[in-house]
Amino acid sequence: MDDVIIIGGSFAGLAAALQLGRARRKVTVLDTGLPRNRFAGHSHGLLGHDHKPPPDILAEARQQLARYPTVRLVNARADSISGAIDDFSVLTGDGERFGARRLILSYGVTDQMPDVPGYAESWGTAIVPCPYCDGFEVAGQHWGLVWSGPPSHNYVRLYHDWTDTLTVFADGHDIARDIRADLTRRNIPIVDGRITEIAHHGGHDATVKLDTAPNVAVDILFAHPRNKPSASLHDSLGLATVNSPFGIVLKVDERRETSTPGIYAAGDLANPLMASVTTAISHGATAGISAQQSMLV
Repeated sequence: MDDVIIIGGSFAGLAAALQLGRARRKVTVLDTGLPRNRFAGHSHGLLGHDHKPPPDILAEARQQLARYPTVRLVNARADSISGAIDDFSVLTGDGERFGARRLILSYGVTDQMPDVPGYAESWGTAIVPCPYCDGFEVAGQHWGLVWSGPPSHNYVRLYHDWTDTLTVFADGHDIARDIRADLTRRNIPIVDGRITEIAHHGGHDATVKLDTAPNVAVDILFAHPRNKPSASLHDSLGLATVNSPFGIVLKVDERRETSTPGIYAAGDLANPLMASVTTAISHGATAGISAQQSMLV
């Protein structure tokens, strides 16, 4: 039996495995090889790895984990979980069963793309969600923001550190009169109507096509589609969740433990705030250390 099974082997999961491996705990990481940021050409803002492709960072992390004999990386999907603290059982899609005293869930979330031609194809290049991840590379250029609700008003103020040229696309949302007045005061135009297509021209550039207005070209388009957990294991376990502005995430305490003793969660799956690789690594390390310390005698 393992000490810990980690379900999801991207940044949070591997960070947890590193801490556990260094504590000489026996760990199995189950991963399907589909990290959320696989659509991004580069990862930015990660100390020591700034502007590296995400797959390269993960590949280097896996190579470094190879020096820890108690850590095992398995390419498999976890299909079901049963048992309780000190005796969890995980069944994979290949029919293999693993046992562990603790679990760490780090299988992330999936962004739900709207049914707009060109949107999914532009995700990670012409359409991005995070200015901390991609803002520096397009600073001072013409940005677009797809309005998604009240949080979008905060984005307008946030983006000012990177650009003074911003166009808001209402995309069918009813933007309140006082917010419209504030945008006007900031010299930020609002384009009403629904987005019907995103024409991606390579790189960041995109043209936003609308049903009731002329096309608008931008140098980068920021959007925040809803997301959902990449698996439903937490539902079958009855774990408590919380609603974030972007979707449902798992509820955890300061040690990253969920509502079920012995089960921890890290990464975007349990982060209601702005997601980043740095945060995922931090939360993953915390989850690994907390799981290890919970087994001390």
